[in-house]
Amino acid sequence: MSKSDPSDYSRINLTDDADTIALKVRKARTDPDPLPSEMAGLEGRPEAENLVRIFAALADRQLDDVLAEYGGGQFSGFKQALAELAVTKLSPINAEMKRLCADPGHIDKILSNGAARATEIAAPIMTDVKSIMGLLHD
Repeated sequence: MSKSDPSDYSRINLTDDADTIALKVRKARTDPDPLPSEMAGLEGRPEAENLVRIFAALADRQLDDVLAEYGGGQFSGFKQALAELAVTKLSPINAEMKRLCADPGHIDKILSNGAARATEIAAPIMTDVKSIMGLLHD
């Protein structure tokens, strides 16, 4: 999976629904060899390493642990586990994004409140800066 590839199938978007996430994981490029049981087996296999790294990141686990559990097996089983994990972790984010996007007024209010707080914090600092630079006129 690659964020720079123009194909939408090259990455999982936070706006993807569960079915799309699972489909993208299943279609992710791999090779015919089984998943290795140790890190050295990932050398020269960037697609396999990428999927293992995604799994480890989503599961908050070490790469070695993931390889120890899934190593020696075919990618189909690993991809199924990765798809389930990705859906579990990313679906709540997707749901929250949909909820927020459905209420643009709420987002505008958050942005407006944030801008007001930032201005309140920055105003005295900017006054000091302008004073130091001699830009304030009495």
